[in-house]
Amino acid sequence: MIFGAAVMPDGRPSGSLRRRVEGALKIAETLGGGLFIATGGQGRFGPPEADVIRDLLLAAGVSPDQILVEDQARDTLESVVFCDAILRARGDAGLVTPCTSGYHLPRCRLLFRLLGYRVRTWPMPADRPHIGWRKWARYVAKEALAIPYDAVLLGLRRTLRR
Repeated sequence: MIFGAAVMPDGRPSGSLRRRVEGALKIAETLGGGLFIATGGQGRFGPPEADVIRDLLLAAGVSPDQILVEDQARDTLESVVFCDAILRARGDAGLVTPCTSGYHLPRCRLLFRLLGYRVRTWPMPADRPHIGWRKWARYVAKEALAIPYDAVLLGLRRTLRR
């Protein structure tokens, strides 16, 4: 599962998005393959984040039949919920590996675990050296607030569906 990040005004991936894809490719190489789900909807610029992820995967030689695209999500929680629907419809997800920035990984891991998935995380290429301390600290602070918020929303969503 490759989580989206910003797309540049000219449609190129941001550094964070590129690093997420690079990390996913490295994990797939280590595991000997796998299925990729590119997730992320339309951001501020360019095409949907998931489409940019798909294009990067294809350029790296990944077969189109190994790539699923979820291009509607506007945030992390929607990405998890929409990807959960894809995985449940397929019925073949034994293990989920979120590929995202290190500061974002705990939230993604928790949300998938709350949905009942086995989750395995791997080290991802670091964003901190590329984005500076201030921006990184802002992202970490955002995650500290978003983790309990998204967990509660996901719990409410599941309760209301019953």
